[in-house]
Amino acid sequence: MIRAAKGNFVDKVVNYFDPIKGATRLRARLTSAAAETYFGASRSRRAVSAWTPPSVDADEATLDALPDLRDRSRDARRNIPLAAGALQTKVTNVIGPGLRVQASIDADALNMSPDQAAEWEAKTEREFRLWSESSDCDVTRTCDFNELQELAFMSCLEGGDTFALQASMPGRGPYRLAIELIEADRCSNPNHKRDTRTLAGGIERNEMGMPTKYWFSKTHPGSLVGGRPSEWVGVPAFGSRTGRRNVLHLYRKLRIGQSRGVPDLAPVIEMLKQLGRYTEAELDAAVVSSFFTVFVQTERGAGLGDVEGDETGATASDDDYKLAPAAILDLMPGESISTATPGRPNDSFDAFVVSVLRQISVAIEMPFEVFIKHFTASYSASRAAIEEAFKTWRTRRKWIARRLCQPVYETWLAEAVAIGRISAPGFLTGDPMIRKAYSGAEWIGPPKGQINEKAEMDASDSRVQAGVSTLARECNEITGLDWRTVHRQRVREVRMRREAGIDVSNVATRVINLSDELDEPATNGDESATLTTNTSLRAALLARALQARK
Repeated sequence: MIRAAKGNFVDKVVNYFDPIKGATRLRARLTSAAAETYFGASRSRRAVSAWTPPSVDADEATLDALPDLRDRSRDARRNIPLAAGALQTKVTNVIGPGLRVQASIDADALNMSPDQAAEWEAKTEREFRLWSESSDCDVTRTCDFNELQELAFMSCLEGGDTFALQASMPGRGPYRLAIELIEADRCSNPNHKRDTRTLAGGIERNEMGMPTKYWFSKTHPGSLVGGRPSEWVGVPAFGSRTGRRNVLHLYRKLRIGQSRGVPDLAPVIEMLKQLGRYTEAELDAAVVSSFFTVFVQTERGAGLGDVEGDETGATASDDDYKLAPAAILDLMPGESISTATPGRPNDSFDAFVVSVLRQISVAIEMPFEVFIKHFTASYSASRAAIEEAFKTWRTRRKWIARRLCQPVYETWLAEAVAIGRISAPGFLTGDPMIRKAYSGAEWIGPPKGQINEKAEMDASDSRVQAGVSTLARECNEITGLDWRTVHRQRVREVRMRREAGIDVSNVATRVINLSDELDEPATNGDESATLTTNTSLRAALLARALQARK
């Protein structure tokens, strides 16, 4: 409980002549007393008395610092191995070869049978691959959609954010949709205007804070060809006719009111730079110490290295004296030999670097073992590290799918339906529920790493048998492949081996054999007999499968 602040003589005098100022002084005393209840807010404790960070909003804290943060983050990725490895590890595990779409429509809302839904999904996925696996999906015609995902995500990590424009480019095959990626530096206030409440960081907002227009310079601020940007283009955030997002702004919003993103390495840039300098200094010292340097000590000031010569006129050069196996070298009176011992490599170097890296790994949400790619602990510890890292990767994968992949897929689907390449009754009627039912999709990324494949497979099988997971999900998690594709291929392989006379003694083969019999009609043509026969075969199928598991 905070005691009431008592006024001193000065407070009483101020309160007598100016009660308003007196009340202000009293509130200040109450605030100071309240701060002492939390040591972290204390102004008198020695450890935190000098810690006075500014109290500013999100944009005030980030916008002025962003140019330097971007430049230093990019330089760290170019020249500091640890920074490059950390960012590339995230890209490899979040994006990998590219997130693959798996259409998942709401068949019940669309009054479609499961078979009709599966057929529609397969056709739509094939049609999407026609667009996404071609460089026509890129405005520059240099990347396919998978490569655009990788480029956009890396740009977000090292620059804080990036922008994707959904442009219309006719004459590129059946689809006009093309994606244009714009680097964060090009989004800025036109003519370098000062930030205001409705224009900050190159983004115009309405009174509610919703983006209405993005301003991009036609050239990069650091371009050697275009010089400093002198012309800006304003792109509306939403289409005036369709309401579609014209600009996809990819960044992680860490504070309310934050307009622009911050590089992932921002909290550890200084630490990475200092660690890089320390590592370079230790490396230089180790190289110097590898040279066996000999010094000649003499009392008369003219030793082996005296290039001026002695009283006899003889001179010494680098070619005259060399260290060699079993060599004997005469010294002048008063001369002796000493060697330099720099004491490198430093015995504490590795322990110190590891301690710093553990702190960095916490800040970038990557377990230490995964960060340095070094698994020397137990199986349980290594598996826990991979599981913890995969939580972060899965979260970032969902984020890039929501912010980039899904909006692009929905725009593409709308065009595919409009030009008649995909049949979707009711899609163009304007009913948002029907459009959402058709636009459902999951985005499959690279699988989680496995340390012990047999243990992972046993755990996967247990989850399926317990009914807490599905074959499709487990196939995606373990292999990163589409279960339907794997299943169709597996059916073909088993049937081909059976036709070739190869005995494949596993449950899957027996199930397929009995399933083939289930499809055969009864010989007498009686429907009741057919039903009885099928029921018996199903019972036999279940019994044989259970027996095989025993």
